[in-house]
Amino acid sequence: MKTKGTHNYNVYILTNKAKTVLYTGVTNNLKDRLYFHNNPLPFLKTFTAKYKCFYLIYYENFFDIEDAIKREKQIKGKSRAKKEKTISDFNPEWKFLNDTI
Repeated sequence: MKTKGTHNYNVYILTNKAKTVLYTGVTNNLKDRLYFHNNPLPFLKTFTAKYKCFYLIYYENFFDIEDAIKREKQIKGKSRAKKEKTISDFNPEWKFLNDTI
């Protein structure tokens, strides 16, 4: 078992190529999670597969899962405009960050 403070969690936002759809999630392994979003199982009808949300545009790191889940819910509860501001403050050009992880 890992000691408190040694865990690594990420809250992240994905978008589609046209940047018209946003998906917010939380994971303990962002690189693997991006792989699974980009390579969904055949016939899997997930939100990200349906709307082709494969492009990472925002992420935050947390050491405590409760904090990460709280932040995920906070972001999900925001309006589209507030989500866009959160993304723009972190990634002003909305560059796809998949290759930086």
